[in-house]
Amino acid sequence: MHILKIFILLDFVSAALFSLVNISFHLDVAMLAFFVSAAFNGILFYVMFAHLLKNNSRMGFVATKKLLQYQPFVHLISFIIRRAGQYGTGIAFDAVSVALWILNFAFSLAALFYFSEKRAAKINPSWAEFSKKKKRRGIAWLSFEILDWVDALVQAVFMVLLFQIFFFQFYKIPSESMVPSLLIGDRLMVSKITSGPKFPLSDIGIPQIKKYSRGDIVVFRNPHYESGRKAEVKSVVSELVYMLTFTMLNLNVDERGVVKADPLVKRIAGIPGEQLMMLDGVLYSRTESSQEFSPVAEDAQWAAYNLNGLPKELKGKVHDFPISDEGFSKMEKVEARRNSLDINSAKSECENLARTFASLSDYGISADAGAELENYIPQSSLFVYNAFRENFALATKLLSSAEGASWFAAFMTDWISSCDENMRDGLFGGNLYDDSNFRLNLMAKILVGKFIVRDAQLMRAGVSSSEFLRDETIAQCLSDAEEIFNYTLYLDRRNMPVFPANAPDGSARFIPEGCYFMMGDNRFNSLDMRHSYEDRLERLCPADKFSLLYYTNMEPQYVGQERILGTTVFRFWPKDRIGIVRN
Repeated sequence: MHILKIFILLDFVSAALFSLVNISFHLDVAMLAFFVSAAFNGILFYVMFAHLLKNNSRMGFVATKKLLQYQPFVHLISFIIRRAGQYGTGIAFDAVSVALWILNFAFSLAALFYFSEKRAAKINPSWAEFSKKKKRRGIAWLSFEILDWVDALVQAVFMVLLFQIFFFQFYKIPSESMVPSLLIGDRLMVSKITSGPKFPLSDIGIPQIKKYSRGDIVVFRNPHYESGRKAEVKSVVSELVYMLTFTMLNLNVDERGVVKADPLVKRIAGIPGEQLMMLDGVLYSRTESSQEFSPVAEDAQWAAYNLNGLPKELKGKVHDFPISDEGFSKMEKVEARRNSLDINSAKSECENLARTFASLSDYGISADAGAELENYIPQSSLFVYNAFRENFALATKLLSSAEGASWFAAFMTDWISSCDENMRDGLFGGNLYDDSNFRLNLMAKILVGKFIVRDAQLMRAGVSSSEFLRDETIAQCLSDAEEIFNYTLYLDRRNMPVFPANAPDGSARFIPEGCYFMMGDNRFNSLDMRHSYEDRLERLCPADKFSLLYYTNMEPQYVGQERILGTTVFRFWPKDRIGIVRN
């Protein structure tokens, strides 16, 4: 009994001190922390001293045991509430609070050690009877059985919560962004202990042990959503409620009430000290020492673009195939044509198209045309799809106005004057990505030019508009237009600009220490760190004032290691896919 009283006394002192550090003088939710902690401790110690140690009652024994089991969890909730207010707490204050929580947890476990049947009998023979279940029948039996099950479930939830905070977290794959490595419904065990887990809403925890490498599949907080203390409070509270309601209530929703895609599971593709770029599905990197971009061989091991070639047994489990075999072949055909495009030949072709259209116009090219020509055609009409689809309407407008031939000439040839000044090392913009988009823009512009010139020729020849589609030139242009437009739909999934972008003086920037770049393996079906969640209309070639436009959400960003929750280590479901996750 003497040693039990010592542990009870230590538990009392540590619990009282923990309650005191939860005092808040701010008029917000943080004020509740002290009252929750102090009220629970008051009930525990009243029951313990008045009903167990003094009166030696069965109720005192059972209640004390249950309250000691719940004490660490109630204190953890108080810890969270104290930090959920508007002002938060300092790191030194958090360190003291965590130390007291750990001490109290240890003392409560030590006290509970003596509440087992054998040890209780040695301390007090009557306690041996208290530790046994009392025989009940009827409604009383049913009520206590239900309460016993609820008690077991709630304690299990809290234990799982503690387990997930510091050791391992279970994660269910919600999308196909990691096909073929991970499929929808795969359930993973994520190791957190090596990633430096922290107490909720604080920076106090286990130091980070793991050094992440390219290829690691990690679970991390989604940086696309609002960050900061307020968002962190909402996330922690949501997780707590989610666990306490046995996954029935998820408060982690956005402003529209849609459950957030948070956390995310992706693969580390870029590491500190690298600058990245992606072209035609190949990831390139360079470092301060290497200077030149070179392909990342490891990335080709897991990056997937054409899922149609997957093994039959795996292919049957995939729901969405973003592109067909035929579509992928056409994509590679566009890339081959773009890469082999001769700039001098393109220059001559653009100039010839401009002269031909001017000869068909009643007005010709005006020498007085100025900068206002940029706004002569609405930006929406230069969206790739619209420029191809509405070519007849565009040709009609250009033929019927005094500025038409001048705008068309500028559209076709304005890029020529800026070409040489943007060429570096034989590449437009000095890198493969900018050069490829420059070439793609030229291909699309030449095609628009062919459409308009042929439309104008047919109109001058008196051919009715209903006969245009029978024209061989128009038909070939439509076929080429379909391939180019379809390619622009995949442009942001297939390619990525230099990241981090170079400094204004042209010097290279690199991913900072402690930061990483993540992508999904299923590159055509992954909204990852390459993209934002909002589409915008931008020029294919920013240096061309008359560039065609496409919809893009390209906005690459890296992720700090403090947002990484852990590394996937094991898939435990479904049973036919159980095994270690390849990192």
